Amino acid sequence: MGICSSTCKMLRRVKYVFLLLLTLSVLAWFSMFSGGSVKSALAPSAATKAVIKRDSMQDEANSGTSKVVRLITPTPIVECPKESPLLQGAVRLNFEPSLKLKEVEVENNQVTEGRYQPSSCTARQSVAILIPHRSRERHLLYLLYHLHPFLQRQQLHYAVYVIQQAGNATFNRAKLLNVGYLEALKDYRWDCFIFHDVDLVPENDKNLYICDKQPKHLVVGRNATGYKLHYKGYFGGVTAMKREQFRKVNGFANTYWGWGGEDDDLRIRVELQKMKIVRPPADLARYTMVFHKRDSGNEVNKDRMKLLRRTTLVWRKDGLNSCKYQTISVDRLPLYINVTVDIGKP
Repeated sequence: MGICSSTCKMLRRVKYVFLLLLTLSVLAWFSMFSGGSVKSALAPSAATKAVIKRDSMQDEANSGTSKVVRLITPTPIVECPKESPLLQGAVRLNFEPSLKLKEVEVENNQVTEGRYQPSSCTARQSVAILIPHRSRERHLLYLLYHLHPFLQRQQLHYAVYVIQQAGNATFNRAKLLNVGYLEALKDYRWDCFIFHDVDLVPENDKNLYICDKQPKHLVVGRNATGYKLHYKGYFGGVTAMKREQFRKVNGFANTYWGWGGEDDDLRIRVELQKMKIVRPPADLARYTMVFHKRDSGNEVNKDRMKLLRRTTLVWRKDGLNSCKYQTISVDRLPLYINVTVDIGKP
């Protein structure tokens, strides 16, 4: 009985140890299984990650964080149509004596420092308007009043440069236009240049201020000539040339001091380069010339015919490549860039 009692006790102890080990093993196995399941349940799947990422990006977009810029693809601006829907055709010109510069500025408040570009489309050409000037403030005011809305209706990217000749020396229109070309290119790589007299105002906005494959003469007729071409080879008043075309002919001659001859010289240069002058239809290319007396310091150039006979000999060395001047100031006014220069004397 003592032996049985001792043996029974030992068996019970072994049983208890076995049960304990079995219980510990089950607990350990269960712990491992449930832990992996929890991790698996807590770990997001690839699809869940995508949803979370998308929701996060959407939240950032809605909250206006800096990442919004990267999320939104800007809509490209379309190119302006070949014919602007804003064109009016022939317009009635107004030369009101009481007109003030401030009024013109207010009416053209989208022009900044003489420059404008359409907001609804990308302009087909970038155009620099070059106006040689001295002591013609009233003419300039009338031209700016009509020209800015005229160009805006054509949906152009443009800038107006007024090149002022300082001092009292004889006026040199050609050299001032060379200066305007060189100075404008310091601002922007303009596609097209319009060489524009200050006293000529366009009457029809379908006379497009853009450059063509050939140099273009925009003044077919004006009121002073009964709206007929001044003469067969006339290439003055308002002309349009691409940047490369003007560079190819070496610009204007710098030697024409006083009135006359420089536009015929430019025509000869164009013809020497085998280019052909083109013109818009006569019913579109009409201008009103604001009448005035001949300026003091811009008398008729008596040497113009002698200079014209030498054009074929000197055009390569007299022009843009020999244009020397001193820039006195560049003032970026609301309606135009005013470039004042000393171009020397005859």
